[in-house]
Amino acid sequence: MTSGNSEKHITPVILCGGSGTRLWPLSRSTFPKQFLVLSGKTTLFQQAVDRIHGIQSQNIKLNETLVVTNEEHRFLVLDQLREMNDIKAKLLLEPVGRNTAPALTLAALQALDDYEDSILVVSPSDQTVQDQIAFRASLSDAVQIASKGSIVVFGVQPTRPDTGFGYIRYDKLENNYHAHRVINFTEKPDIVIAEDFIKSGEYFWNSGIFVLRASLWLEAIQNLNADIYEATLKSFDQKTVDTLFVRPDEALFKAIPSCSIDYAVIEKCPSSVFEVNMVKLNAGWNDLGSWDAVWEIGQKDAHQNVIYGDTFLENTKNSLIYANHKLVSVIGVDNLVVIETSDAILIADRNQSQHVKIIVDKLQSQKRQEQVLHRKVSRPWGWYDCLDEGKNFKVKRIQVNPGASLSLQKHAKRAEHWVVVKGVAEILCNDKKIILQENESTYIPLGYTHRLSNPGKDILEIIEVQSGTYLGEDDIERFCDEYGRN
Repeated sequence: MTSGNSEKHITPVILCGGSGTRLWPLSRSTFPKQFLVLSGKTTLFQQAVDRIHGIQSQNIKLNETLVVTNEEHRFLVLDQLREMNDIKAKLLLEPVGRNTAPALTLAALQALDDYEDSILVVSPSDQTVQDQIAFRASLSDAVQIASKGSIVVFGVQPTRPDTGFGYIRYDKLENNYHAHRVINFTEKPDIVIAEDFIKSGEYFWNSGIFVLRASLWLEAIQNLNADIYEATLKSFDQKTVDTLFVRPDEALFKAIPSCSIDYAVIEKCPSSVFEVNMVKLNAGWNDLGSWDAVWEIGQKDAHQNVIYGDTFLENTKNSLIYANHKLVSVIGVDNLVVIETSDAILIADRNQSQHVKIIVDKLQSQKRQEQVLHRKVSRPWGWYDCLDEGKNFKVKRIQVNPGASLSLQKHAKRAEHWVVVKGVAEILCNDKKIILQENESTYIPLGYTHRLSNPGKDILEIIEVQSGTYLGEDDIERFCDEYGRN
């Protein structure tokens, strides 16, 4: 397994956390940017999975993909994996966010449980890479180096002094497989230091993509950050397994210190016994950390505008215009970001789009739903879209996937009227079962136990009109839920 031509066993590890702040309002905490289509025709998460799977060859065997995500996003992950061909995955569900070092530790422990000591290819789920052939060539080199006992990081040629990235100082002497020994790391320096790094020509950006053996990561974190290793191991040892879901013990997981891979281990490696090598990644990498970055990778028109959706532009240049629901018309502007969603609009100078987090923080402090949810909300059974609401009423459009059911539930403060507009609905209302076709309706009185199901092979859509004194999503008592929700 250590010779250059022997079969390598690879475990893809996709780190799929993130709170969805930097690309608001399109990205929300319950639907963060990795689940959006921002480049190409698939989501950033799907692209991350697909990139690693592209390395499979006669000499490389891919194990089951490990996705580390949070409990809230588990069905989004499953839905997006189902859209891909022949991807077998296991989801490691974090009850709370503890940054990337505990996440990778969970993945390494799981990989050793499932297989012999495989090589982990560790990737964030919210980046984009334009040149897949170049990426796979760099990844092939990294796998060869990692198989011989080194930690490998992908370095990206910096284009500007950016304080949002980690920086890698590397030995310019090239080793086997186009690798360079890492001299040291500096995580997110201030602007003066970043400018000095760029001028020196001795630094690359840290892409956050790592390749290493599972056992090597566990050895490194045990030696360099024992608190994280021991706390994560305790939580993992008390895990529960439910089909595709692996859940570490919640109480023990909450006790894990929050720390990134870089701070916890990687920065400390060059002065330790753990060797780190850098492979250059010249493949059009971008971490999409702001709307300006989305503009950078977008397909531009003759006036350097990047346009999505239904738009009219006149005398406009260097701008990003994203129309999600409505027609957006822009006249006589330069260097703007305009993002339209059903419930929020962002207008910003493109050069200041990284400050969106300030708006998100204010929304969070005021407990505004626009920070958390879209008007259209994904659920494991489908989705609902809140069309209108006022005093004592709310109107929703609800889509239920074929064969799916909502939970058996009741409400203490509202009644519901349902009209089927597409498909066939099976409804349980107290002890009565009803089948409704298109253009038929029913009424669910306040306090009645009920369930909505789609027994057919086609999509079910209904219009729901709620009426009552309180219409919040927390007015729900579940009795039976196949998705494990309370």
